[in-house]
Amino acid sequence: MRKVVSLVVFGLLAVPVFAANETFTDVSVVDVNCSKKVAADPDSHTRACALKCQESGFGIVTKDKQFLKLDANGNAQVVAALKASDKKDHLRADVTGEVHGDTVKVSSVKLL
Repeated sequence: MRKVVSLVVFGLLAVPVFAANETFTDVSVVDVNCSKKVAADPDSHTRACALKCQESGFGIVTKDKQFLKLDANGNAQVVAALKASDKKDHLRADVTGEVHGDTVKVSSVKLL
């Protein structure tokens, strides 16, 4: 009986766990440096400030007001999108990626 239980437990541990891609639609994009300051109204955060504070990295404010940081790939995509945009504020995006704790491993960012 022990051998059977051991084999079952080992078999379960050997199965890889995959995080599924999740898409966050129409979420606010805010730099980490200003995330607490603009938490009540993330749409007031300006493009100029986001670019000025880009070294701190970026995150999104979800519909339930949770702040999730973006990984290095996501940060690079946000910087490129902000530089190509002429929006002054109300920085919104669709973000797709895998959530790991409080960070999103980004596969795509589309600034709206």
